[in-house]
Amino acid sequence: MQLKDGRALDFSGRTLVMGIINCTTDSFYPGSRVGTFAAAVERARSMARAGADMLDIGGESTRPGSDPVDADEEIARVVPVIEAVRGFSDLPISVDTRKAGVAGRALDAGADIVNDISALRDDEQMGALVSSRGCPVILMHMRGTPKTMQQHPYYDNAVSEVVEELSGFTQAALHRGIDRSRIILDPGIGFGKRLSDNLQIMKCIKEVRKLGYPVLVGLSRKSFLQKLLDLQVEDRLAASLAAEAYVALEGAEILRVHDVAETVQLVRTLYAIQNA
Repeated sequence: MQLKDGRALDFSGRTLVMGIINCTTDSFYPGSRVGTFAAAVERARSMARAGADMLDIGGESTRPGSDPVDADEEIARVVPVIEAVRGFSDLPISVDTRKAGVAGRALDAGADIVNDISALRDDEQMGALVSSRGCPVILMHMRGTPKTMQQHPYYDNAVSEVVEELSGFTQAALHRGIDRSRIILDPGIGFGKRLSDNLQIMKCIKEVRKLGYPVLVGLSRKSFLQKLLDLQVEDRLAASLAAEAYVALEGAEILRVHDVAETVQLVRTLYAIQNA
């Protein structure tokens, strides 16, 4: 997948590791919060040293029950960090936002990819922006909003319904002029889903991949692991790695994670064994 300046995302080898940088004070995992510019930049440096393949920088928490952040505040949180990171690294950067205004400013600052959890549905200008900039976009599955998504979610068949709805999101993106070679899909683990739904979707990542697009999975330290194993967020690393290993073996092209060093070790080991 081509990026600007001749760079590219190569999905032909091992699973890629995307490091999460939350420029917020209320993300669900306290260990991921970087409330100051200096802390965010240092987190990016640390992730780059640990072997991250790409970074995802966001300024609005989308944990269950969270409130939205206005565009000006989001821009103030993420744009200086993106500019600073671009000054010392050419790692691909995605901006985690639902707002076209934020995405545009982030792309101007050096971001390469738009990561939209609403799959272009929350801001009618987002599709046109992505199309005009020619940048990759991550389309995530979610029902409702972060504020409401965990209020009694229900599926008859989570896998088939998620795949069908993701297919609809891709068709809408194509209709807006976004090239299919620029689309990445995210099944939205933990976004408007029950424990059983999350487990079924992770088990069947190959069904999502049949749509013909690279697949990103973000499950790092999420609350379904608390429901499964009665673990507080600080204690979910091993469970996260186990689940990430499974979806990597199922073919997920990107893992979006808090714990970059450990996940890099995981995917490099898996790849070595697969290719021994």
